[in-house]
Amino acid sequence: MPLWQWVLDIAGVLVLLVLAYGLALVLRRRVLSRDGGTFELSYRMRADRPGRGWVLGLGRYSGERLEWFRIFSLSPRPKRSWDRSSLSYEVRRVPEGHEEMSLYPDHVIIGCASPDGPLELAMSTASLTGFQSWLEARPPGADWSARRRA
Repeated sequence: MPLWQWVLDIAGVLVLLVLAYGLALVLRRRVLSRDGGTFELSYRMRADRPGRGWVLGLGRYSGERLEWFRIFSLSPRPKRSWDRSSLSYEVRRVPEGHEEMSLYPDHVIIGCASPDGPLELAMSTASLTGFQSWLEARPPGADWSARRRA
């Protein structure tokens, strides 16, 4: 078999792999959002350099937890999650410099306090309203985990 046919076969297999990966990402997002409560949420994993360290993702409210999933991962499990009782909203700011290119358009950055230290998230203003409501809406004495065990 000539070399050009090998190259063509390899290129065809690579195209099929890329299409399969794209389809898997679409299916994963549909599965994650089937119960509602998902939104575009970026998380700053590293704060060692100003404006850097942002990773795009999806957020999902799951009872008492906010779960964060990487956007280009195929994993059905959240990469990070935070308990509602351990988060507190502190500050809001607009993206600056490199952050404008790293984040979704029209997203704002919020600073939160958590037991693990300061935390930065980026979301749309509509999602921020929902996030603030979720943080403040915990009814006293509610056991959200009982619903998930049933």
